[in-house]
Amino acid sequence: MSPLFFGFLGILLLFLLLLTSMPVAFAMAAAGVAGFALIVSPYAAISMAVMDLLDSILSYNLTVIPLFVLMGQTAFHAGISTGLFRAAYAWFGHLPGGLAMATVGACAGFGAISGSGPATAATMAAVAMPEMRRYAYSDALAGGAVAAGGSLGMLIPPSVVFIVYALLTGQSIGELFLAGIIPGVLITLLFCLSIGIRCGRNPLLGPPGPKAPWRERFVSLAGILETLILFAAVMGGMFLGLFTAIEAAAVGAAGSLIIALVKKSLPLPVLKKIIQETVRTSCMVLFIVTAASIFGRFLAVSQIPFSAASWFAGLPLPGFLIMLLIILFFLVAGCFIDALALVLLTVPIFFPVVTKLGYNPIWFGVMIVVVTQMSVITPPVGVNVYVVSGIERDIPLQTIFRGAMPFLLMLFAAAGALMAFPGLCLFLPSAGR
Repeated sequence: MSPLFFGFLGILLLFLLLLTSMPVAFAMAAAGVAGFALIVSPYAAISMAVMDLLDSILSYNLTVIPLFVLMGQTAFHAGISTGLFRAAYAWFGHLPGGLAMATVGACAGFGAISGSGPATAATMAAVAMPEMRRYAYSDALAGGAVAAGGSLGMLIPPSVVFIVYALLTGQSIGELFLAGIIPGVLITLLFCLSIGIRCGRNPLLGPPGPKAPWRERFVSLAGILETLILFAAVMGGMFLGLFTAIEAAAVGAAGSLIIALVKKSLPLPVLKKIIQETVRTSCMVLFIVTAASIFGRFLAVSQIPFSAASWFAGLPLPGFLIMLLIILFFLVAGCFIDALALVLLTVPIFFPVVTKLGYNPIWFGVMIVVVTQMSVITPPVGVNVYVVSGIERDIPLQTIFRGAMPFLLMLFAAAGALMAFPGLCLFLPSAGR
């Protein structure tokens, strides 16, 4: 039997394992080892798995993941998210839907030091949902704003998805981070526009809060100072070429710890929790990356990525239509598969297609993240919606999904703009070279 046959058999095995609710990492590793054993040999499969595991543990490049996770965990426990929300509320809370806009703005700010969509959604749900419900905001608007705003943590650097994409494709983590800034700002503005339009038509969805005096507004800006310092240190250092992405992660982690110490918000129990959460999250991500590497090696010997690239490139269609088909695939698959797992599973297959069609790999990385942002607010997987529902247990799940749908339209608009104007992604990376 041909390697292609065993390749499709391995993919089928993977999906069968996922249907049994087996964790993604175990499913990918098991399918990868089994497929590699069938195509090459059992001994070679075991040796390959052991070497990949050791390579991941000892990889210098992968140290960027626990460092950025540490930065996000410290920032959360230091109360930085609360200062961001208070500042945004002071400036926009008096507008119709202003609290929801403030939530989206705070999500964007916290995403700049978190790197995780679900972590951003969970943090802002705890901070912003009680305030919006206190001012009689619609549950659908409030829950949808937090779930959709949380997705900005996937795009605005530092992003764990960008890091994984860079490791899979050999692209620059720093350039991907820079490429995510303008699209992140664009989507933040589009989300706020969506809230403004909905509340303009029906002010009862998001009644305005009290108007803060100008003095209070300017005083509240102190709450975003810590985020600006961390973001400027991390992104500014990379943009100016002062240090690499890994060094930037170390600077960010150290900076967040210093800020927490200065604020006296780092007692021993909190520090212990930060370390535990950092280790737990980092181990989870690193094991998924290792499993994806094992599965990727199996795909390579099965010849599926190369056959898929040749098939797509040979289609009698313009390149942009093929790209639309790939993006549509990501959108549909994202409704059923976790965003990080989707990237790990599919990038090895589609990346050769994209490069063969002549598209910029940095631009493609941003497009993937924007499309997978959609997956965290669409049923049935919609992880951010489940996160918000888990915190606000009395709000029905379908209510939050319904409230997130208008934000999904804004993500479609952003994806269209990025396809039409790739410079929105590529301007900052080219300027930083």
